Amino acid sequence: MPANLTPQYYAAEEAFKQAATVEEKIAALQEMLAVIPKHKGTEKIQADLKRRLSRLRRESQTRGKVSRHDPFNVERQGAGQVVLTGYPNSGKSAIVRTLSRARVKVAEYPFTTTVPETGMMPFEEIMIQLVDTPPFTTELVPPGLVNTLRNGDALLAVINLGTPECLEQLEGALEFLREKRIVGEKKGSVKSFSPDRLLIAGTGSDRSESGENLAVLQELRPDLDILPVSTINNQNLEDLKLRIFRALKVIRIFSKSPGKPPDLENPFVLPVGSTVLDLAAAIHRDFPRDMKTVRVWGSARFSGQSVPRDYPLSDRDVVEILI
Repeated sequence: MPANLTPQYYAAEEAFKQAATVEEKIAALQEMLAVIPKHKGTEKIQADLKRRLSRLRRESQTRGKVSRHDPFNVERQGAGQVVLTGYPNSGKSAIVRTLSRARVKVAEYPFTTTVPETGMMPFEEIMIQLVDTPPFTTELVPPGLVNTLRNGDALLAVINLGTPECLEQLEGALEFLREKRIVGEKKGSVKSFSPDRLLIAGTGSDRSESGENLAVLQELRPDLDILPVSTINNQNLEDLKLRIFRALKVIRIFSKSPGKPPDLENPFVLPVGSTVLDLAAAIHRDFPRDMKTVRVWGSARFSGQSVPRDYPLSDRDVVEILI
């Protein structure tokens, strides 16, 4: 059966041949797996691509242990990692610095950020990691940027509403994320984000021209929810923090020891849809086996209700596990 490979596949294959680093080769192989037609005629090619990808990943991990630190490999911290992306001078660094108090460099000239910079954003009882990344353009994508974006838990695309180029920035960012299969339908083994994990923020809302520019964007792209923000007068920053939390798709669960008040300062952070059994495993590996009775305050029908092991938990539930 013929493979009938597409032009997109051949373009990714050429990118693999031109790749100079292991990271670039991995990204190209992921792209090839994402765009290759899925039918019997390509099964052997898919298997070969997966073997090569697995080998390169092992090689990358081995090199990472003995070579210099890779600045584009950002270790996840806190309740989740949100990666910011956008064109030069879109305002990414200002958002990270304002929300997290991180000492990221903010300047009027482009390409101030050359490697990913991180900051921890407080949100109620938890901390969320924000990652400021080097900007991209249609002509230039920094090596390693795609992997940094894919490794996050959610994305924040940033545009500058105070410039006439805001539409170009918006369309360019969305096209980049689609073209690299970072946002969209998951294909093969390539990680991609669902649209509800992508946020769009428009900086510079304090500038006089931003209102008119936002209106134009909303008219042209009514399908997008663009949040206007300002790090000058703090407009909508609290709303942005809430949206960031929701995009992570996590819940906060507070533990309670029998006869004692709950610990409302250090919640366990679990994926949405987690059950009592998932919480027990997060507390201690022996808890799923040893727990006898579980009581829940919050989402239960009444306070302190006994629930089964598969009971689905909700954000800010208080749980008491008896062993």
